[in-house]
Amino acid sequence: MATGLTELFNQMPYAQLLGIEVTDAGDGYAEGRLPFTDELRSNPYGEVAHGGATYALADTIGGAAVISLTEDVSPTIDMRIDYLAPVKTDVYATAEVIRHGSSVSMVHVEIEDDDGTRVATAQGTYKTGGQGEK
Repeated sequence: MATGLTELFNQMPYAQLLGIEVTDAGDGYAEGRLPFTDELRSNPYGEVAHGGATYALADTIGGAAVISLTEDVSPTIDMRIDYLAPVKTDVYATAEVIRHGSSVSMVHVEIEDDDGTRVATAQGTYKTGGQGEK
């Protein structure tokens, strides 16, 4: 499932637009990266990525971790992110499902830059049940 899942996420139009790549996903864990580009800058003259790009990486990698367990659509219910440092380089995310239930799962996501500095941490809640055709 992991290979097919990474391929599925890497074909997602929004992830492609931002440049997000899922590099691994399986058994409630996922990894990915977001290259820093000029298009992600928070203003025309700055050197810092917009927080929304970092959030999108956290949400995408968190979702991949959950879907590696559900093998089904698992939409985001809620996500909280704490920005710890400005993003000025490529960033890398790891996500681990910390609770997997029949209706919701919780995920913890860590995001680091090229230097290994933690730039953000996030916790997300994803719907895991009830997507059937009832």
